Amino acid sequence: MANEFLNLIEQRRTIYALAKNVKQTPEYLTDLIQRTIRESPSSFNSQSSRAVILFNAEHKKFWNFVKKELQTYATDEVAAAKTAAKMDSFAAGLGTILFFEDMSVVEDLQTRFALYAENFPIWAEHSTAMAQFATWTALHTEGLGASLQHYNPIVDEQVHNEWDIPKNWKLRAQLVFGSIEAEAKEKTYIENAERFRVFQ
Repeated sequence: MANEFLNLIEQRRTIYALAKNVKQTPEYLTDLIQRTIRESPSSFNSQSSRAVILFNAEHKKFWNFVKKELQTYATDEVAAAKTAAKMDSFAAGLGTILFFEDMSVVEDLQTRFALYAENFPIWAEHSTAMAQFATWTALHTEGLGASLQHYNPIVDEQVHNEWDIPKNWKLRAQLVFGSIEAEAKEKTYIENAERFRVFQ
């Protein structure tokens, strides 16, 4: 089946081997990321997704925060070295997008639409997930690789303090991106019969 959109999402993969060998400027990529998030759907058109885009020293600073924090969880020197190497591999990329949800927007919706109050935090997770996926795919169309990480909440306080992030922004994920230095491993799939039901 030939479908351009489907082809793009089939090609988008988790890429761990990243570097800074990128032709696009930070300004170009910033515009791409902002436009992609702006066009991503959200419940009640709440537009609750927020993002902080880090390049260069700021990008590296974030992964150094994570590396330092994770060292406190390491059980031995081998584990500490492996963790440090992993964080350094992320820092080797070009940039990182910190995805947040603005909880003041969620709380306002809960107040105004009390019937659905318990659903709005769930729908906010849907919104950020769609923004993350759309942005990841948009970066892929530019020939860039990325991987989605989740080191929240262990660095939340440092992030908020370092970049003066509003307290009502809740960190949900980190998308690190850069040039593709090694292809992704082969992806396997479970059988359709295990995942889908079709009735006509």
